[in-house]
Order: sequence, then C-alpha cells, then structure tokens
Amino acid sequence: MRRILLGAAMAAILAGAGLGPLPAQAQGNLFQPLVYVNDSAVTRYELDQRVRFMQLLRAPDSDPVTAEKALIDDRLRMFTARQMNITPTDEQIDAGLAEFAGRANLGVEEFTAALARAGVERQAFRDFISAGVVWREVVRQHVVPLVRVTDAEVEQEMQKIIATPKVTHVALSEIIIPAPEGQEQAALDRAGQIVANARTEADFAAFARRYSATPSAGNGGRLPWTPLANLPPSLRPLILSMQPGQVSQPLTVPGAVVVFFLRDTRGTLRPGASEQILEYVRVTLASTDDAARMAANSDSCADLFVAARGLPEAQIQRQSLPQGQVPTDQGIRLAMLDDNETTVVNYGGAVQLLMLCKRTPALLAETPAAPVATSAENGSAENAEAQPDPDALPAKDEVRNRVFNRKVTQAADAYLAELRANAVIRRP
Repeated sequence: MRRILLGAAMAAILAGAGLGPLPAQAQGNLFQPLVYVNDSAVTRYELDQRVRFMQLLRAPDSDPVTAEKALIDDRLRMFTARQMNITPTDEQIDAGLAEFAGRANLGVEEFTAALARAGVERQAFRDFISAGVVWREVVRQHVVPLVRVTDAEVEQEMQKIIATPKVTHVALSEIIIPAPEGQEQAALDRAGQIVANARTEADFAAFARRYSATPSAGNGGRLPWTPLANLPPSLRPLILSMQPGQVSQPLTVPGAVVVFFLRDTRGTLRPGASEQILEYVRVTLASTDDAARMAANSDSCADLFVAARGLPEAQIQRQSLPQGQVPTDQGIRLAMLDDNETTVVNYGGAVQLLMLCKRTPALLAETPAAPVATSAENGSAENAEAQPDPDALPAKDEVRNRVFNRKVTQAADAYLAELRANAVIRRP
C-alpha cells in the first residue's frame, strides 16, 4: 500500500544520483525537533533525509510539506504498532529492503550505496521500510477482518469492467529533454519540476514549447491520435495506468528524459458487451384499472407474484431471455424500464402488465468457457501453445480480490486519518 515506483526509471536515476550537499540550515542544527507526534519528535535531519530520498526516487511527494506529513504518518504507524505489540523482526525488514531495492533491479547493498552517494543514509531507508512493514501487520490484524465483499459488489465490478471500453487509441503530448553525457541529472531535475508543476494541458504545453527538443514542441508537444498497439510494449502499461489529464513520471531513455501528458483515450467495448439478458414478468389482466392497482402494490417482481396470487398460471409468466429473443413489442416497452419498474400495455381485448426484474450483461450469464485460441509452429499440434483470449473477462475470484484489496486500502487510509485526528501533534 506504499508507493509503487517504476523499477527501470528508478535504476537509471540511482545510477546517476547526485543531489548536492545538505542545505545550510540543516547543517546548523541537524536534530532540531520540528514536530512532536504523541511525544515522538520528527527532526529537521529526518525531514531533509526524507525529502532527499523522495527526490531521488522522483516521487510526487518530495516537497518538504508533503514529506513532513509522511513522516508524521509513519510515526502514527509505529505508535499504533507498539500499542498492538507489533514489532518488526530483522528478517521482515531485510525482506522489505530487498523487495524495494529489487524494483530497481538492485541488491540491498547496491541500492544503499547509490543512496549514500546521494547523501541518503541507510537508516532513512530502513525507517521508511520499517513503517511500511509494521503498518501492513496493523492493517492485517485491525482492518482486514472487518472487510467483506458481497456477491453484489463483485457483480457490480464485473458490470463496470464490461461497460468500460478497452483502450485502442491514445492522444499524448510529449516533452523530450536532451540529456547528454554528464548532464543527465540536470535533465531529470527539470523533468521533475515539470511533473510537479504541470497541472493542466496548457501548463504542459508551455513547458513543451520551452524545453522539448522535438518538432512537436511548437505545437505544445501534442501528438496525433495513436493506436495503442503502435507504442513500444514497455510503454503501454504506463499509459494504461494513467487517466486523461495526468502527467507521467519522468522516463529515462538513451540521451534524453521523456515526460508524457495523456490528453484523451478512445476504445471499443469487448465483443458481446452490449448484449443483455432480460428477466421480466408478464401478467395478463382484464382491465387497465386492475393492472394499475397491481402495479401500485408491487415494488419488486416478488411482490408482483404475491399480488397476482390466485390468477391462473397461464396469466402470469416469468421470462429470462437474451434481448434478441424477447418479442419486439415487449422489448420496446422493457427498453424504457429500470429494474423493478412496470408498464401497462392495452391490446384492446386484454391488458398486459410488464415488470422488468433485472437487466444483466450477457457476458455475465452462465455460459460455457470460451475456447482458447491456439497456435502451432511448423504445423505440429505438439508445439501448439495456448493463448489467452484478450477479450475474456477476468475470473470472478480475481475481481473479488481486486474489490477486497481496494476496500482494504480505503479502510486503512480511513483508519490512518482517524489516528491522525486523535493524535497529539504539536510544534516546539
């Protein structure tokens, strides 16, 4: 639940790290308390170290105000862990150090050596990891047992996935900053400033005109609509993780640093996404007055069956049909209804009351698994390899885990906010 950083970019940054000497004010009184959190002090030196660490990682929260807030939160995490008798073991911390350093494809010693060259002590890295280790255990004990995911939430998430177009084209703006040998850090610093200050497309365009070394600079860095498949495979996950209006973190490429702004996306629904299964009830009655009374007393299909109790079986029918199999006259009426809404159709000799029980995407219906595409090399079936269907929906268990993790994260954030509100936080 902590920050996720791009390993390749982080490795490139660390390889050329160099942030200069500590500020003069930090050198004057390194351990001056800046803020007390439940009587535990955050010192000026800790803040300088955290700012330097975050700047080195090109994290968005590298300014002093945000870094101080992060240190306060870490104090709250550690304080809560102590109250729950949670103490991180050396093995847990070492595993956390190794996992984090591994994101940069480095070992712990290589990573800490790179930090040291930039003036960041190993202890600052260790403190950062320790707070995360104990907080995961706090969340596991205090938050996770309270989180439940219902079948309805899973279905709602599945419907959202079905209704969300798969991105096929993107509208990007670019800034490419030259980074000749010996000037890599200066280019990264400039890119970091752009990321921190480009809040809108107009901001990004102004930076592009000033700093970008490509022909698109004159047009504010704007690139034409581009098929996602045309982008380098390594870049696609980054673009897909962004929302329109967002700026990417700086990316290092040979001789340059690149920053993107995502203006917009286009996409298509997966096959079958617009098809529906309609579950509805049709009741045949003698008059519109009878139909109106029955509708007024029925808030759901279950209520309608109770209200129609005593009618001959032929006069009340419940159907569950693909949209294409619903009779056209009924399909037109049902198209105007939400779940548990009714409409009355007068055919002259008889009156029909229609109630829509549920409208479900056909892709969620219980159907046999789609066949898996295969390919064979040299025409030999023995060499055939199963290929995943790119249009297949994720398994319900996967979606349930996704919803569960999101709810845990939200609950953990709410718990931390509660701890912050109840803490004694004061300045000297």
